[in-house]
Parts: sequence; C-alpha cells; structure tokens
Amino acid sequence: MDIRADHFSLFGLNPGFRLDLSDLDSRYRDIQAQVHPDRFANAGDAERRLSMQWATHANEAYQTLKKPLERAKYMLHLAGHDIQAESNTAMPADFLMEQMEWREAVMEARNGGDHHELEHLHNRLRGDIIARYEELGALFDQGDHALATDRVRRLMFLEKLLYEIDDALASLEE
Repeated sequence: MDIRADHFSLFGLNPGFRLDLSDLDSRYRDIQAQVHPDRFANAGDAERRLSMQWATHANEAYQTLKKPLERAKYMLHLAGHDIQAESNTAMPADFLMEQMEWREAVMEARNGGDHHELEHLHNRLRGDIIARYEELGALFDQGDHALATDRVRRLMFLEKLLYEIDDALASLEE
C-alpha cells in the first residue's frame, strides 16, 4: 500500500462521486484488519508507528469518502478546484432568500414547539438535498467542476440547515 495514494486508490475504488457505501465499508474493514495497531502490539517501534499512520490514513480516507459532501469537496480538491468556503461567501440572491425563509420557518417551529412542522421541514429539506446530490453526481460525471464547486458550496449551507433542524427536534424531545 502507498501512503501517498489518494483515498479512492487506497480502497481500490475508481474515482467517482457515486459510491457503493457497503462496498466502501467492506474495503475499509479489510484495510483496518491489515493495519490496525493491535496487530502490531508486539512489533518494533517503527512497525507500530507505521501501523498507526496507516490506520489513521485509512480512517481519514473512509470518513471523507463515506459522506457525500466531504467526498465532493475531496474530489474537487483532487481536480484542483478550491471551494473557497472561508473566503468566498457570495451566493445568488434567490438562494440566500430561500435560506432566510427556511431559517425563519425553523425558528418559528422551534419557538412554537411544533415538532410536527420541524419533522415536515426536515423531510422536505432532506429530499431537496438528495436531489441536489444527484445533480452533483451528474456534474462530476460531466467533468463540470466549476458548477460542481458552486453546488458544493450551496450544499454546505443546506447540510448546516439540516443539522439545525435536527438540533431543534432534539431540543424539543428533551
């Protein structure tokens, strides 16, 4: 195994946005079985250190590839496209208005203790996110990294909003 290999190569996968997650899980378990530090408990210091590096690298690669947003960011990184998440916060006005409307609806439902409405918002947003990931997969298939970068930046907003809805639901259940 080559520690400098990209995450896809590490798992013997063809680079692509659409992954079979059960296949990824299986490949991850296979690699962990080979490099887990427990297997090298009685080995020398250098072998234990190398095992730890491999296990850490495999875990990082797995965590990146199993989450669609992180996988997309990684693929853009490999393609040389910086999403500029910290430095470029410009978004189209219609997208920002949509975000404001979503946030207001979440805040109203949360403040009103409306668990049903929060569930409804969660399901609606989750459906929208799934559709956007499908679009993103098509953009990667077409090699349109510029538009994929824009869509990833939008998905970052939406995933954060979904987390906020889940947080609101959890606070009502306490």
